Order: sequence, then structure tokens, then C-alpha cells
Amino acid sequence: MKYDFTSAMDRHGKDSIAVDALGTEMGSAPGLPKEGFDPIPMWVADMNFPTVPTVQQAMVERVKHPAFGYFVPTKEYYQSIIRWQQSRNGVEGLEPECIGYENGVLGCVVSALSAFAAPGDKVLLHSPTYIGFTNSIGNNGYQIVHSPLKLDGEQIWRMDYEDMDRKLKEHKIHVAVLCSPHNPCGRVWERWELERAMEVYQANGCVVISDEIWSDIILNGHKHIPTQSISEDAKNRAIAVYAPSKTFNLAGLVGSYHIIYNPYLRDRVRANGSKSHYNNMNVLSMHALIGAYQPEGQEWVDELCQVLSGNVDYACGFIWEHFPGVQVSKPEGTYMLFLDCFQWCKGHGASLDGLLKAGWDVGVAWQDGRPFHGPWAIRINLALPFSRVQEAFERLKTYVF
Repeated sequence: MKYDFTSAMDRHGKDSIAVDALGTEMGSAPGLPKEGFDPIPMWVADMNFPTVPTVQQAMVERVKHPAFGYFVPTKEYYQSIIRWQQSRNGVEGLEPECIGYENGVLGCVVSALSAFAAPGDKVLLHSPTYIGFTNSIGNNGYQIVHSPLKLDGEQIWRMDYEDMDRKLKEHKIHVAVLCSPHNPCGRVWERWELERAMEVYQANGCVVISDEIWSDIILNGHKHIPTQSISEDAKNRAIAVYAPSKTFNLAGLVGSYHIIYNPYLRDRVRANGSKSHYNNMNVLSMHALIGAYQPEGQEWVDELCQVLSGNVDYACGFIWEHFPGVQVSKPEGTYMLFLDCFQWCKGHGASLDGLLKAGWDVGVAWQDGRPFHGPWAIRINLALPFSRVQEAFERLKTYVF
């Protein structure tokens, strides 16, 4: 491979929650390991790989100029997004006016909710649910109604369209949040699945907020289908949110963007996002995106997805072979595993808290899955060099399971 995905990167002292927060109360961080075990960060959803070099090059080039005053997004910023969406997702006809900056996906979710719902109103989400949705939606006074995903006979997570329709009607819900690809389950929805979902939303007059931040991290030949490409109605019904942050490990720089084709939706969301005067772009974030969305960035992401596919294949195979009673549905996108440990805990008279701590004690810094609405779940980040993933699972086999 052209890029380095094998070297273990030392992130200590470099502003990394994933390693520097261990053993603290910050963000429900895992505990420090016992003596003799080094920590393997597998909880925070960022990557333990260096980003594509063109990101640093673009930022360094801009930093050479000694002024950082007020600015507006450049034409190249918008053209970089348009080229990326066309090349990665087959999007045609995207114009700069449909693209808008967001500090983060969750900020856009809140702006959209406040534009089309009032505090106290109910919002439909699938569960398991990304913890960021739970916190941001709940903290802003909205009530979450969950439509649980179901595992089919092949252990693939599926939407329950009848349940979605019933709950939308029963609770008079007119705003829904769709996660595509799904976090934490890792589903990359097929076109027919999105078509059926959007038919349900259309029939119930729902505005759809589509979180597509994981759309570049697609595994083992699967294909991301933009929600807005499903139909003309979906194009005008959906508010889609993307970011280079998940793809290129840029979360600390802050910077996402929305794509909204419908002028009415667009005006409402932007009006709400602008009211605090906080939702403004950082000049270095703009140059980081431009640096990421280069041909080199495309090549880097292709290699990244190969590496992550190998990590996922290994981890799922290892679990199926060595951890009887632990259930995992193989993710098709993202780099997260979502384990169901109910049968293992039941068979061993163990609690999930005890299981989590046993992993933390030997340096496997995995994450409690209960805040994601998995009552016996553990969430594991596999965006590490393969050697570190192997080490983590060997420790789990020897000392935990």
C-alpha cells in the first residue's frame, strides 16, 4: 500500500481523548489497565491512523500566511465537495447553493429539529441509537421514539417498516432521524430498503434528517446510496449531513456540511443554525477539507477501507470461533463492532459491568454499549493497525472470555 496503516501511532499528550482520558471521568472513559498491559484505544470513534498527507500540506500552506481574519468559504471549498460527492456517491447536479457549513452533524440535527418541531414533540429514531442523537435530541427538549432494528435469519439488521409507520401515526411524528450507514450497527442500507423507508416517511409527512457521516467508510464491496438519490420526493424531503471528519480523522478540527435541495427546508435550517452566530467555519477546517477531498484523498480512503475490511473480517471470525455466546452482526460500513453479550454473561453468571472491567484491566479499552440502547452491548473501534487488533483479541481470549 502507498499509505501507512500498519505503524502504531503514539497519541499520548497530543490532545487525544482516546488515550489521554483513560482512567479519568471524562466522557465515561474506560479505566486504566493493570500493570503489565498497555492500553489499546478501542472506544472513541476516531482512528488510530495518520490522516492523508494532503490535509497537513493544505493547512501548513495556509498557516504560512500570517493573517487569519474574517473570511468566506472559497469557490474551491464548494467545488471540492461537489467533486467528492460525484466521484464517491455518484451525485449529479449538486450546486454550491445546496451546500451549507455545519460545525457538526449533531448541530445540524438540532437546527433541523428546531425548524420543524417544537420542544416536547416526538422524533422517530431507529435503535440501537447513536449516543450523540440521544444526548443532543433529549437535551433540546424533544422526545425520542425508537423503532427497533431487527436481526433477520442471516443476522443482518433490518428496519421494521410496519413499526415505523405505526409509531409515526400513533405519536403524530413529523420529523425522523435516519442514520446511513447506521451507527452503531454498521448497516449500509440497500436501495430497496431506503426506498421503503422513504415511502413510509412520505406517507406520514415526515421531514427526514439523514446522518451520512460514515458514507465514505464502506467495507467489503458494499455501496453507499445517498438518501436524497432515492426519488424526487426523497431529494426534497431529506436534509443530508456529511463530514470529512470521520473519514480523515479530523474531528478535532470541527467541520461538517449539509446538502439540502429543497429551498424551503434549506432556508429554515440555515436560519436556525445562524441564530447563535456560533455555526461559523474555521479557516483551517476549510483548507483541511480541500486537502482531504483531493485525488490523493480518494486513493487514501480506498486503502483505508481495504484495511478496515480486513480488520472487521478478522474480528468477526475470531468472535464466532472463540467467544461462544457473544453475538455480532458483521458490519458493512463504519469501523465499529456492536457486540451482544447477553448469552455469554447469562451462561457465566457475569454482569456487563464486570465484563467491561475485565477488558479494561488487560488494556482493551472498549466501550459500554448501553448508552446506545444495547442492554448487553459492547462497542469496539477497529480503526487500528491490524497488529493491535490482533493483540486486543488475543488478550480477550486469554484473560476475559
